[in-house]
Amino acid sequence: MEFELRFSRPDEIEEESFRIIREELGQTPFNQDELSVVIRVVHATGDVSIASQMKFHPKAIQAGIEAVRAGKDVLTDVNMVAAGIDKTRLSRFGGRVMCLIADPGAAKKAQEEGRTRADAAIEIGIDQNDIGIIAIGNAPTALLSAVKYIDRNGCNSLLVGTPVGFVNAAESKELLSSRPYPFITILGRKGGSPAAAAIVNALLRLAECKA
Repeated sequence: MEFELRFSRPDEIEEESFRIIREELGQTPFNQDELSVVIRVVHATGDVSIASQMKFHPKAIQAGIEAVRAGKDVLTDVNMVAAGIDKTRLSRFGGRVMCLIADPGAAKKAQEEGRTRADAAIEIGIDQNDIGIIAIGNAPTALLSAVKYIDRNGCNSLLVGTPVGFVNAAESKELLSSRPYPFITILGRKGGSPAAAAIVNALLRLAECKA
């Protein structure tokens, strides 16, 4: 069986991918900015059906763009999310990507309190830094920690919660989707680090377009 490449340049491949995604999505309930985020997530995961599980707080996009343009940092639960975020684009606004899962303080806190390291790292990061977006793509415990922290203390950050898996993932995202503050999530078991990074990257592009 022979296969002939129709597209070879990265920009051509991305453009055609987005065209296919838009075609397969058809009519959606999302506004234009939300749809641009959804398309990036579908592109990152290769799963068109994930669009039907995405949920946005009405002020989520606005909160994300404002955070980026204010030069605030992005806090992630794991290095895989951090690695997928476009740091060059973020740095143009003055922001940084932070992941404290390898921080000795997080390890110590996790051990002393019987928590996961991702959970402890998120709490430390929210408490000690000027965070504009919290992006959690792997650990449901980290998402629950972020929700509880914001419930208790308040926070101006956008909370992106897309942990994937069979234990506590769906429940943690369902909890997030009921909150009154800005969030973006993917209900159910699907999600993952690529999805969380794709959401942040989409917001970075929107911030550039609207600058």
